[in-house]
Amino acid sequence: PMTIRSFSSGPCIFYFSKMFATTRVASIQRASIPRETSVRSHSIRQRLNARSYASAPIENDLIVIGGGPGGYVAAIKAGQLGLKTTCVEFRGKLGGTCLNVGCIPSKALLNASHKFEDAKHHFAAQGIKVENVQLDLPTMMKTKDERVSGLTSGIEGLFKKNKVNYVKGKGEIIGPNQVKMVLADGSEQIHNTKNIIIATGSEVTPLPNIKIDEQRIVSSTGALSLKSVPKSMVVIGGGVIGLEMGSVWSRLGSEVTVIEFTDRIAAGADGEVAKAFQKILAKQRMGFKMGAKVTSAVAKGDGVEVTYEDAKGGNSQTMNVDVVLVAIGRRPYTEGLGLKSVGVKMTERGVIQVDKTFRTNVESIRAIGDCVPGPMLAHKAEEEGIAVVEDIVHPGSGHINYDTVPSVIYTHPEVAWVGKTEEELKQAGIKYKIGKFPFLANSRAKTNGDAEGFVKFLADAETDRLLGAHIIGPDAGELIASSVLAMEYGASSEDIARTCHAHPTLSEAVKEAAMATYGKPIHF
Repeated sequence: PMTIRSFSSGPCIFYFSKMFATTRVASIQRASIPRETSVRSHSIRQRLNARSYASAPIENDLIVIGGGPGGYVAAIKAGQLGLKTTCVEFRGKLGGTCLNVGCIPSKALLNASHKFEDAKHHFAAQGIKVENVQLDLPTMMKTKDERVSGLTSGIEGLFKKNKVNYVKGKGEIIGPNQVKMVLADGSEQIHNTKNIIIATGSEVTPLPNIKIDEQRIVSSTGALSLKSVPKSMVVIGGGVIGLEMGSVWSRLGSEVTVIEFTDRIAAGADGEVAKAFQKILAKQRMGFKMGAKVTSAVAKGDGVEVTYEDAKGGNSQTMNVDVVLVAIGRRPYTEGLGLKSVGVKMTERGVIQVDKTFRTNVESIRAIGDCVPGPMLAHKAEEEGIAVVEDIVHPGSGHINYDTVPSVIYTHPEVAWVGKTEEELKQAGIKYKIGKFPFLANSRAKTNGDAEGFVKFLADAETDRLLGAHIIGPDAGELIASSVLAMEYGASSEDIARTCHAHPTLSEAVKEAAMATYGKPIHF
């Protein structure tokens, strides 16, 4: 094989002569070997040659390690732009944490549990009488799984459509331009490539001295698949994951208590919004212990004994619950990728360091998504997946405005925001003005009987340019999109206020908040 490769890569009389001489000597030797031995040796050589050919490196323009939102989007975009692309994903299903055990299944349960809550507590006020509403949890879980499965298979279809080679296995970088892939059956493939994108996402951050068994002490993964509704649950962490999953099980009948280390929930959200949010969740029967830390959680009998104390120490207390959800955040998944062996720089927490083109300190290797700095959001990873591929194909073209990446908490009401919070503007010394409009004054929200929350705008005091938009209320995750677009184009609050919004819609609350920012609202 060495002789053939050398010859095929360019004229070389030396290799040709050597090959000819070797063949002539072999012919003389074969003449003195019995026929059956010669045939057997020839068969062995055929098998050896076949094995050598099968294990020869596979050539690529791009290898994407990880098939989550960032990885699969990057792979599809690369296929669309004509790159020979391979995506390797160890899970066996595309979509990553988000689609399999994160964003999508949690939204399925949030939607189903909200309907259950409505049927049980709110239908009667609408003139709909439903007696003896019962929960069929196995069917709810089955429906969730079916919808997840449909989406994962859909991505495989998109891979085929865009000629992306999908490898089910674990990728390890063994050189700046080479990736070893260990397949599910234990076999290995070696791939050569001009470019590598690391898109391996993140994993649950564990708590020291608390062992997650995914039965009674669970991560978000286990919380998505509980076999029954626990009578009581402690959620460790008042962030997005904890509040969403806490809401699900609270609606289904569990007594949920959130233990949060800081003095507020929903880190990252505007302080005024977070305060209103906690009050609304408390009315929905969720309990909160703020400024507290869990020191131990031990499975005992059929439940869990939880010990917690003040964040600063002291005042230790114990409570017994059926299930504990550990939801203190996530950390980059970068172990076992061979990054240290090729010299890729990372922080102590495993965050991969990249420049504005997502390139690491190794020129051929780039990284996106949860394993690089920035918010751990699926849509942020998707945008990076497109931008990084565009930059590979057309250097300098990939770009993301991180000031216009929205965040959403999919409870009810939803919480959504984009841009700066009031606290951030104060800290930066930026002069700003505020405009707010309550959903109680919005005709559609009042008509629907779903009018908790408000829209809050923050704009530059001198130029009126929109600096931040914050919504707590029905469909906040959908309503935030217009503000994202406005900020992307540098719009002022007056620009939004003078844009016609259909009536009656929830979006009119956005318009009125804009009016309140530069002048006065009409309906409040």
